[in-house]
Amino acid sequence: MLKAINLTKSYNEKKALNNVSFQVKRGEIYCLLGQNGAGKTTTINLFLGFIKADSGNALIDNKEIKSNKNYLKKKTAYIPEMVNLYDNLSGVENLGFFSHLAGLEYPKEQLSEFLTNAGLQEKVHHQRLSTYSKGMRQKVGIAIAIAKNADVIFMDEPTSGLDPKATAEFIKTCKKLALTGKTIFMATHDIFNAVNVGTTIGIMKEGALVQQIQTNGINAEQLKQLYLETI
Repeated sequence: MLKAINLTKSYNEKKALNNVSFQVKRGEIYCLLGQNGAGKTTTINLFLGFIKADSGNALIDNKEIKSNKNYLKKKTAYIPEMVNLYDNLSGVENLGFFSHLAGLEYPKEQLSEFLTNAGLQEKVHHQRLSTYSKGMRQKVGIAIAIAKNADVIFMDEPTSGLDPKATAEFIKTCKKLALTGKTIFMATHDIFNAVNVGTTIGIMKEGALVQQIQTNGINAEQLKQLYLETI
């Protein structure tokens, strides 16, 4: 579903990405680990078409980003570390507004169902976003991706600032989405979360992808040791 082929990107002669290649299958959850400046967010931005690679190719569903931007916008969703929503609107109203921007119209009952599928309790669907915690706001972001029927969901530091309960709920939601065939690609610092939610983990260092590991063969302590040895 995702394919990076020798992606290279430089800023002021410093390489943010250095010949990065990987593949992510449909229904996989790929977690990209690395320190600040390792190239995680740059990788996401290239796939979203926010920036252009100096060389190499990024493909979604075997289509190149640079020549299929409009089509691929419909296939993808992006959940940043801080989900930008309207505090004066409710969860349902935010979801309806962003669905409308994507050219989609749903009755309120359907919008509420999307929020429930994203793990948001029904009793808060009609409360203003100003009353929501970060974890609750993130669930609205996931509901937007569900409503859009995005095949690929990109996430940047999705568990940053979440308490253990919210993190556990997030992991459960991601796994449920993957079981429906959605592909999730996330940049994270959270080793414990990565090994619990991910199917594959990539470790980046100074713009290079230096390790790729299947999570079914490693635990959190082993991943932590490998990560520390790598970076």
